[in-house]
Amino acid sequence: MSLAMAFWVAVLCALLASILGGLYLLGAFRRRRPMEPPLDKGHIPWLGYALDFRKNSAEFLKKMQRRHGDIFTVLIGGYYFTFLMDPLSFEAIVKASRAKLDFKAFAIELVTRVFGYHPCKNEHKIIQVSSTKHLMGDGLGVMTQAMMENLQTLMFHNRDSGEERPWQQDGLFHYSYNIVFRAGYLALFGNEPGTGTQSKEKTKERDLIHSEELFDEFRKYDCLFPRLAYAVLPPKDKMEAERLKRLFWKVLSVKNSREKDNISGWISDQEQFLAELGVPEYMRDRFMFMLLWAAQGNTGPSSFWLLLYLMKHPKAMQAVREEVDKVLREAGQEVKPGSPVVNITREMLMKTPFLDSTVEETLRLTVAPILIRAVVEDLNLKMANGREYALRKGDRVALFPYVAVQMDPEVHPEPYTFKYNRFLNQDGTKKNFYKNGKKLKYFNMPWGAGTSICPGRFFAINEIKLFVFLMLSYYDLELVNEKEEIPPIDMSRWGFGSMQPAHDVPFKYRLRI
Repeated sequence: MSLAMAFWVAVLCALLASILGGLYLLGAFRRRRPMEPPLDKGHIPWLGYALDFRKNSAEFLKKMQRRHGDIFTVLIGGYYFTFLMDPLSFEAIVKASRAKLDFKAFAIELVTRVFGYHPCKNEHKIIQVSSTKHLMGDGLGVMTQAMMENLQTLMFHNRDSGEERPWQQDGLFHYSYNIVFRAGYLALFGNEPGTGTQSKEKTKERDLIHSEELFDEFRKYDCLFPRLAYAVLPPKDKMEAERLKRLFWKVLSVKNSREKDNISGWISDQEQFLAELGVPEYMRDRFMFMLLWAAQGNTGPSSFWLLLYLMKHPKAMQAVREEVDKVLREAGQEVKPGSPVVNITREMLMKTPFLDSTVEETLRLTVAPILIRAVVEDLNLKMANGREYALRKGDRVALFPYVAVQMDPEVHPEPYTFKYNRFLNQDGTKKNFYKNGKKLKYFNMPWGAGTSICPGRFFAINEIKLFVFLMLSYYDLELVNEKEEIPPIDMSRWGFGSMQPAHDVPFKYRLRI
């Protein structure tokens, strides 16, 4: 063989090796092994079903379930995801040890991309410990009171002005999100500091202005969030996202937080824990931004859906209003002219079965998280029906409860119909749910489950209930168009918690008293 021939043979071999290596990375050679779930790679190398999944995750998964059954593996953007669609088998995933299935790898990638925060080793434990102390039990009572006081500031600051109270108009989504976000932000991150020369009313006015400005910026970021999470922002939007990140890092910085009054223990404890672990201050600033989004990115949209469903269902509205009035009477409080705004406590919120069921039903219809775990080692997954499937190391396993259980007609008859008392028995006790004749542990999963369950879920529920409690007690509410239908959801937000409407719903509101 001549030297020239040997050279070209070597070049061709190298080229062939590169092509084969590229095809391997793109998943072209992946084959289903014995005991593995059905494998569906789609027709586009590497991307697989990424476009279909992003377009409408729920419809895509329904189609895959019809095609392959309750467990299947699909290629999405270079990763192989095994989706488990049988709620009776969820516990095998939820309860698996982190040595086998780990949610942290995916979470680290996401929070780094969207918040610029690089998690430390014990961060998840810090959040859990602080949330248990401040967002549950006695700590929850303190936070509920702080939320109540800030809702009063935002909703009733003109109540004693003596001015005529005309009808006002807004978008119901904008109004609900605005009020709940701002009150939650002030309850968690504290109020503007007062000085000896400033009146309490002046300080409240600064809170109103600052929180309004912050909400406007937060909504800009919130609109970019889904595409930012998927890393598909165009250059102009990417620049805007970076601007907003820097703004929130500054506003929520450790330096600024230390100047606030009434900052919550949930915030201050976590900042202190991170400082003791040696996390630099600039990274703690970014952690604060992550906490703000985690705490306030879903409660406002959920409050919107809850109010809208009540306004569209008079029987539900009547049942909840009567319950609210009853709870106030039993607490010795009354909504009447000239009296202080009622004070709703955590204990009062624990006596509202109809409101609780209505909240649960709203979350069932409108909250759609995806629970993802990285497969750390090859393992066998045993289904509730006794069948076993092999999960491959390096893959990801996912649950999408919205399709798998929340919209399952066997679990929830007429799943797309709002039923305010769906979660109650006739005697007012909590209802059990079944599939294939077996009692379900996981019948509604708006907060996730297992190690990744939302640690602030009890405070979030109280935020929503407080807002609706006050709206029904003090305001007349009407839709501008009585025949307005429930709007479709924004498909781009599948998997990120509370869904948002594709468009707002105009409504009118007026203080009654």
